[in-house]
Formats: sequence, C-alpha cells, structure tokens
Amino acid sequence: MKSINNINQLNKSDFLSIFGNIFEKTEWIAEKVFDLKPFKNIDDLFSKIINQYENCNKEQILLILNSHPELVVEKKLTKDSSNEQSGASLNECTFDEFEEFKKLNIEYRAKFGFPFIIAVKGKNKNDILNDFKKRIQNDLNSEFDEAKKQVMKIAFFRFKDIA
Repeated sequence: MKSINNINQLNKSDFLSIFGNIFEKTEWIAEKVFDLKPFKNIDDLFSKIINQYENCNKEQILLILNSHPELVVEKKLTKDSSNEQSGASLNECTFDEFEEFKKLNIEYRAKFGFPFIIAVKGKNKNDILNDFKKRIQNDLNSEFDEAKKQVMKIAFFRFKDIA
C-alpha cells in the first residue's frame, strides 16, 4: 500500500476503490472516512474506519450485516468475499457439505434476520461448519453482537491486506 501521504492525496473515487469494501458492499463508511482526511498514519486511518462502524445505529448495522453473502451458496460475490471463501476452501464443498450449508443458511436467516457472518481467514470448511452449528443455537442478542464482532474482524483482515 501507498504511504499515508499518498493516501491523503487520493481523490474520492480512488479512495473508495481502495477502501470502499472494507465493510462488505458498504461504501458509505469509506465515504464518511474520506471526509476526515488528512490521516496522521495508517493506524489513524483504520481507527477512523472502525469508529464510523462503531457509531452506526442498529438499523445501519443490520444493513451492513445483510450486505454479507450467505456462505457457499451465494453466486454473486465481491472479489474480497470470493477470495476469502476460496481461501477457506468453501468453493470446494462436496454435495453433502453444500446441502448442509444451504440448510443452515436458511435456518439461520429465518431465526436471526441476517446471514451467518464469520471471518473465514485462517479457518477451513470444518471449522466454519462447526461454528455455524454452534452459533445457530444462540439467542438473537448474542448472535447480533457476535455478527458485529465478526464484521469487525473481516474489516481488520481486509484493511491489513490493503495497508
């Protein structure tokens, strides 16, 4: 990634093309952060990105959560999601694994009103399936909080890949 000076000199379009998907399909966070330039350093930039997320109201958080794809079954993925799911071999599911993910996705969304979200970096299919089976047992408030944490982890990993 470029130096903080180069980041501070980016126009809005270029800034959004780099940082607009830190939060899945939620470019408006990067738009707000762009207006906070100049950034002192990379940590300051990341802190401002996270601060925007943490200051979202419940409705905004639900929009962010619902911007995430359903694991394995979603066909139209952002480049970031595609790379993350491929890295966890979610694109190589057997028929039975695919059907299990499909069933869990339906049950999870029906129960919670948003897709199952997990930072898949460093995990494999079995880890993810096991977490899915455990978390679907949570109550709504616990799972909402966990989903918010997972979104933050995904943002951290995506930012680290860029910066």
